[in-house]
Amino acid sequence: MEYRGLGEVCCKFLWKIRGYRDKLFGGVGLRRGRTNDTKLETGAALDFWRVLYANKSVGRLLLFAEMKLPGEAWLEFEFKENKLIQTATFRPHGILGRLYWYAVLPFHGIVFNGMIETVH
Repeated sequence: MEYRGLGEVCCKFLWKIRGYRDKLFGGVGLRRGRTNDTKLETGAALDFWRVLYANKSVGRLLLFAEMKLPGEAWLEFEFKENKLIQTATFRPHGILGRLYWYAVLPFHGIVFNGMIETVH
């Protein structure tokens, strides 16, 4: 049996919940998976993300969230000085966007740490 860190397990569980919630509100959910199993290209679908920029030679991946949100979200992975840097950006729309951000804030540490564990 393969060992998985607690962060990775929690991340996958929370991500599935997020996918079901998105589908419930008319979003794409997690049904899309990946457009291509071996590479990511600009314009490709990745679960409920859209690849805006993917450049392996410079070590940068920028994703845009297509999930139902009260705002806009981006997720970026970048290699700098042999370190993987993950940056999440959220631009809230109105008071609902701000309430959403603070409501999910406690889960972000778990989800983002789980993503990093999965990538490494």
